[in-house]
Amino acid sequence: MDKVEYTEQERWLIEPKPGTAAARARDFGIDLSITVSNLRLTAEQRIMKLDETQHSLRKHRVDLENDYDRELAALLELEAILEYRRVTKTGKS
Repeated sequence: MDKVEYTEQERWLIEPKPGTAAARARDFGIDLSITVSNLRLTAEQRIMKLDETQHSLRKHRVDLENDYDRELAALLELEAILEYRRVTKTGKS
């Protein structure tokens, strides 16, 4: 397996400062290195990956409804992404 090299901005998300949205997401159990991998994809690639995942979950009859932890994890990850984009756009950390 190849070693992944992260940019300085990506490290900000993977190794978050305490009190940030990224830290809350990490502490909840979200693997932010996967988030970074997904952010490296184009929008079209992310949509295709999401479609494939949803198809696989339905095929294995995984219940996607009424899953509070999954929904909370998704919101925490989105909050971390928004914070990451704001900080890396302004250059403030």
